[in-house]
Amino acid sequence: MFNSNRSALYWFIVPALIAIVAIIAFPWAFTLWMSLFDWKIGSGQTFIGLGNYTSLASDQRFLESIWHTLLFTAMAVAGPLVLGTLAALVFNHKFPLRGFMRGLFTLPMMATPVAIALVWTMMFHPQQGVLNYLLSLVGIGPSEWVYSPRLAIPCLVLVDIWQWTPLVMLIVLGGLASLPVDPFEAAYMEGASRWQTFRHITLPMILPFIMIAAVVRLIDALKTFDTIYVITQGGPGTASETINLYLYLQAFSFYQVGKASAVVVVFFVIVVALSLTLFWMRERSKWND
Repeated sequence: MFNSNRSALYWFIVPALIAIVAIIAFPWAFTLWMSLFDWKIGSGQTFIGLGNYTSLASDQRFLESIWHTLLFTAMAVAGPLVLGTLAALVFNHKFPLRGFMRGLFTLPMMATPVAIALVWTMMFHPQQGVLNYLLSLVGIGPSEWVYSPRLAIPCLVLVDIWQWTPLVMLIVLGGLASLPVDPFEAAYMEGASRWQTFRHITLPMILPFIMIAAVVRLIDALKTFDTIYVITQGGPGTASETINLYLYLQAFSFYQVGKASAVVVVFFVIVVALSLTLFWMRERSKWND
């Protein structure tokens, strides 16, 4: 009877293992294998070992794309965390039309990134964009926005913050709704101010939820491609070219399959390292306290 049950369990496990190997393990193994070759579509393959990785280490454009990716990610994570937490604190209080305002606030994250990027592209236009028109109403001169190498990444971050701050708000709001009432009543009885209550009670208790939101935003910001590609295509020049755009160009414009595979491996290592760092920070946030 026991052996028959065990054999029956195998029929449930084996299909899952086959799916994992086919969908995850094999593509990664094949990517690692391709990264060891000088391989261009339409030509032969030459085994070069770690040659693609050493060439990336000396590729200034690739190194700049790493910096652009980290800069974009840092701002695209910090901005929604701060604004989303503030929004959650506001919507956690009862006021007229709170449900309607909360629904209105979450609308940006429901739209597709390409549609959002097209709308913001028109808004960023130096001559016909609404943003420069609004600046002119308060006596401020026009800005080049995404057409300026200095402002390109901050403008892209602005779009990302506008779209994904509501997600952080929902996560933190869920944390606020689950907080016990007793600590706040005790703080009120002791005469604690609102800032003291937030600093010593609310913030430590919602910190694990903020860390979850940070992990979600980190992974999402690192892989951002569509918004950047539609608005700037990595420009002006290469001022906003991230690893994703660099990878896209290597694979689908220059057809350098081997080099693109090496970029994928390096990018994967960066994502895993940053994600593990945030997971470690989440564990340090004293989830059970």
